[in-house]
Amino acid sequence: MVTTTATTTTTATAVARTAAAEAGAEAAGVGVRENGLGVLDGSQLRLLRAIDGVFLRLAQDWQAPEFRFPFLMRCRDLDTFDYYDNFPHLGLAAVRLDPGRLGAVLGEEARPVERMPAAVMEPAAFALPSAACYSVYVDLAGSVLPGEGVLRTTVGTCFRNEEHYRGLQRLLGFSMREIVCVGPEQTAKAHLVRAKQAVEALCCELGLDLRIEAATDPFFDKNSGKAKMQRLFPVKEEFVVEGLAIGSVNYHRNFFGERCDIRVGQQTAHTSCLAFGLERWVHTLTERFGGTDAAVRAVESLS
Repeated sequence: MVTTTATTTTTATAVARTAAAEAGAEAAGVGVRENGLGVLDGSQLRLLRAIDGVFLRLAQDWQAPEFRFPFLMRCRDLDTFDYYDNFPHLGLAAVRLDPGRLGAVLGEEARPVERMPAAVMEPAAFALPSAACYSVYVDLAGSVLPGEGVLRTTVGTCFRNEEHYRGLQRLLGFSMREIVCVGPEQTAKAHLVRAKQAVEALCCELGLDLRIEAATDPFFDKNSGKAKMQRLFPVKEEFVVEGLAIGSVNYHRNFFGERCDIRVGQQTAHTSCLAFGLERWVHTLTERFGGTDAAVRAVESLS
């Protein structure tokens, strides 16, 4: 009888601890464990939409029309950007399965299948992009832009093959809002200055302890002339709160303009972008205000 009572008590305690841990995980925005497949509940989704609405209003103020691009990109387009040379660790592909081989191969596998066998996969023609701005440059390929250039905003689901994942802070698939400038050199640089000022003002209004940190851009070979110019004008700076990068500004010079043959008059276009990781903003704002509901109220009260 004593043994039964002790066992029951131990079981009840374990269940209570599990429930508390799950509740804490939900409050912290960790919908699904450490496999990179995060889930947003209703209040978190409301917060994501609220903060994305702030970014979208910013784009509208700058007269950047919104575009929606396909979820996939052609592998050849990413290879045009040397993507697989610069980001071999992030690459993910969308693969067509051969129905003729699928049944036979799966008949030899334990079910449910943990990993799809390579034997049923055809060569991949499409990829899962790791940034939203790539589609903007592909869409403008071969264009001659007006003298002032163009602005675009888009939100996309992006994918990164990371060594480890951590709740909403590091996901396999996540939402990225970008405001992209394609135009003359000075216009692209001015976009960065305006973007940094806007983010600094927003973080100040939300009471976030923001740091701006210089980062590296693999698109420029460390021995190239363009890379040496980074010391004079940084090409990537991250917005960091409590050690987590929640966004960045990026200046690519004429790299994408050259690769996509985008011109402004007779000159190759320069590009720059302002990027936000929306799930990271959900995490950061939830931490800042002690819960998602309070964070939603704070964001919705912004002037």
